Amino acid sequence: MTQQSHPDRGTAVITGASTGMGALYAGRLARMGYDLIIVARNHHRLNELAKQITTDSGRSVEVVAADLADAAQLSMLEEKLRQDASVTLLVNNAGIGTHTPLLQSDIEQMTAMINLNVIALTRLTRAVVPGMVARGRGAIINIASIVSVAPELLNGVYGGSKAYVLAFSQSLHHELADKGIQVQAVLPGATATAFWDNGGLPVEQLDPNIVMSAQEMVDAALIGFARGELITIPSLHDEMLWLRYEQARQAMMPHLGSNAPAERYQPVTVH
Repeated sequence: MTQQSHPDRGTAVITGASTGMGALYAGRLARMGYDLIIVARNHHRLNELAKQITTDSGRSVEVVAADLADAAQLSMLEEKLRQDASVTLLVNNAGIGTHTPLLQSDIEQMTAMINLNVIALTRLTRAVVPGMVARGRGAIINIASIVSVAPELLNGVYGGSKAYVLAFSQSLHHELADKGIQVQAVLPGATATAFWDNGGLPVEQLDPNIVMSAQEMVDAALIGFARGELITIPSLHDEMLWLRYEQARQAMMPHLGSNAPAERYQPVTVH
């Protein structure tokens, strides 16, 4: 059924949109009034999703089949987004991960993970932000992970790549908040998607008490987005734990620079 009651919010770009959280974001955002550019490698799945979303919401959906780990295809998408003045939201959802320890991991797969999780995300953000700033409005949603603050839980390269996403988002907020640009980093915990199968650990092998449905995760994240949260952790029930963590980080920040080493690093004088 076509829904006409929502205002035009511009165009939302969603990467990794063919399945899982990306497809859910696409459907939710269309119903909120966004036209879409959906990006993934699987052209057939994207086309099916586009038809479904257009029928459901009446919004325009453009399909871009691209492998963001491929530099040439990434560059083409960057140029397209740079020139599209309708883009008001970028959802950097595309990403890959693994639970396999570094010593058992293939270095080429780790490099591909960095290229997708870090480089593609950074380049796409850099492609859209100047236009958003010039127009005085826009938003970036970066899908990070709880391993960005708990890297011991899974593969360290994956944790490191998501720690980059978190730090990048915090820095972007610092740079762009006064320019009309909203930034949100979403830190999902274990979520029931193909992520686990792709990483070699079926989700059925996880404790069901820690696994959230993708629908609940995306809906919670969008509530956080509507509230203007910079950091959204849907699975963290005690918000004070994060607030104390962040307060401690902020309190430490002014003390991180000094023209002399701390006393504990001074040479010990032996008499």
